[in-house]
Amino acid sequence: MKNFVEELRWRGMLYDMMPGTEALLNSGMIKGYIGFDPTADSLGVGNLVQIMTLLHFQKSGHKPVALVGGATGMVGDPSGKSQERNLLTEDTLLHNLNCQKKQLEKFLDFNCGENSAEIVNNYDWFRSFSFLDFIRDVGKHITINYMLAKDSVQNRLESGMSFTEFSYQLVQGYDFYYLWKNHGVRLQMGGSDQWGNIVTGTELIRRKDAGEAFALTTPLIKKSDGSKFGKSEGGNIWLDPKRTSPYRFYQFWLNTTDEDAENYVRIFTLKTKGEIDALLEEHRKAPHQRLLQKKLAEEITIRVHSEKDFIASVEASEILFGKGTPDALLALSEDDLLTVFEGVPQVTISRTDLDTGINVVEFLSDKTSIFPSRGEARKMIQGGGVLLNKEKIQDVNKTVAGSDTLRGKYILAQKGRKNYYLIIVN
Repeated sequence: MKNFVEELRWRGMLYDMMPGTEALLNSGMIKGYIGFDPTADSLGVGNLVQIMTLLHFQKSGHKPVALVGGATGMVGDPSGKSQERNLLTEDTLLHNLNCQKKQLEKFLDFNCGENSAEIVNNYDWFRSFSFLDFIRDVGKHITINYMLAKDSVQNRLESGMSFTEFSYQLVQGYDFYYLWKNHGVRLQMGGSDQWGNIVTGTELIRRKDAGEAFALTTPLIKKSDGSKFGKSEGGNIWLDPKRTSPYRFYQFWLNTTDEDAENYVRIFTLKTKGEIDALLEEHRKAPHQRLLQKKLAEEITIRVHSEKDFIASVEASEILFGKGTPDALLALSEDDLLTVFEGVPQVTISRTDLDTGINVVEFLSDKTSIFPSRGEARKMIQGGGVLLNKEKIQDVNKTVAGSDTLRGKYILAQKGRKNYYLIIVN
């Protein structure tokens, strides 16, 4: 077995743990769990820290349990929240849970013998748990003073907190008790903001059954500029390709700063310490080549999506640098096309003009003003310096028509090696 705590420590993924946790983990295979919030039908890159924690936990010889909170999702975790969350319907939660399960299966091995991963849903044991039974069997063991002392409560005392969210720590605490009692789970892990909720579980186990359980947390990841990790200018970065395309996902990692990339490559990849040290040394010799970011983006994109999606994302990234192929351009979704060419000069042309067809020289000069005159357009075409949709134009008599559009409404014109124009047909 590999030392799980040491693995987290050198990767910068260890924040705190209860005394005795490391000794427990070194004593043999341990069952440990992390809870996931099902408020969306996709996990985001912000969840990747906990997913990777479970992955390292399993690779260290332990048995990972992913708890999807069908019940706790109905309550809403107040940790780190400044206001009450909207509650979701049971149908919405079940849909979200099924989607998240499929994503977790890309990381964890559910068929590897004794330490195969498991997924549990706390709705399974809460659905028949009456309110009176809960406050009698659980509530009586945890005092109000104990609950009020939690940071998640203290931070909301001025703005207010409903009894629903106030009770959340009891619900999560009972999750730990139930898994400890019925599944032999002895460790709960999570982000550092979950410490209060986790130790409520260990306290409930101690007070209710005189049992012993343990807690371990990972640091909350922030960017080097202090901003929240997992978001871009366009919002959250999701694992579901319908919410965040593989190209945008790849770009998120490719565009990280050197400082962040040095941190992320330890947390979000499975590269060994030796491999990472060698990669950092090579990157620092020529940081402009962004080798570190490229290796980081490659591994994560392949793991979350596929090698095919990774290759397509690289090809899309190279379009602006003159290396992209017509096929790579055609493969772009409209959203990705606009993302790739964000900031490129845009011109518009009437669809009726394309319906009848336009001579390419007139198209590039009179209709779009990409060239100031027909003579210059003709000369550049004859010199092999004009491309439409990455195809070199060699015939000055070519007709540009509606069939030449991308996604039915765009034409990409290239003048020379670096000058692009996105022509919008309307």
